[in-house]
Amino acid sequence: MAVWELFVIAVGLSMDAFAVSICKGLAMKKMSWKNAGLAGLYFGGFQMLMPLVGYLLGTGFRDKITSIDHWIAFVLLAFIGINMIKEAFSDEEDADSSFDVKTMLILAVATSIDALAVGVTFAFLNVQILPAVSLIGVTTFVLSAVGVRVGNVFGSRYKSKAELAGGIILVLMGVKILLEHLGILG
Repeated sequence: MAVWELFVIAVGLSMDAFAVSICKGLAMKKMSWKNAGLAGLYFGGFQMLMPLVGYLLGTGFRDKITSIDHWIAFVLLAFIGINMIKEAFSDEEDADSSFDVKTMLILAVATSIDALAVGVTFAFLNVQILPAVSLIGVTTFVLSAVGVRVGNVFGSRYKSKAELAGGIILVLMGVKILLEHLGILG
C-alpha cells in the first residue's frame, strides 16, 4: 500500500476524532491549547493502538482466509464508512466540554473502534504496520488538536461535513481494494 493511500486512510479514520474534537472546542468558553493537545494525545494514541491490535489479531488467521481477504477489507471499510456517513446526518451531540480521563478514554475508544477493523484489514494486505500506525496516530493527533481550535472558533457547522468526508474516503478505499484484487484496477 502506497504512502498516499495510508495517508488517505489516516485522514478518513481521523474524521470521527476530528468531529468530536470540534464539539469539544465548541463547548469550551475559552480556547486552551493544553486541552487541544490532550485531545490529540488521547485520540491519536488510540487511533495508533487500535489498528496495531487489529493487525496482531488479523495476522493470527490471515493464512486461513487469504482467498477472501479483499472481500473482508471491502466489507469492513464500507461498513465503517457507511456508519460515518449516517452519523454525519445525525443530529445527536456526542461530546461535552469535559476533558477528564474517564470522558476522554470513552471518546477515544469510541472513535477508534473503526481503526481496529482497519488493522485487521492491514494484516490481510501485508501492510507494514509500524509506519502505518505511526502515520495514523500523528495525523489524528494533528487533526484532533486542530479540531478543538476549529470548534472553538467556528462552531459545530463542520462536524457533519468531516464525518461525511471520512465515511466517503473509507468506502472509496474499500472499493479500490476490492477492484484491485478482482483485477479490475491495476
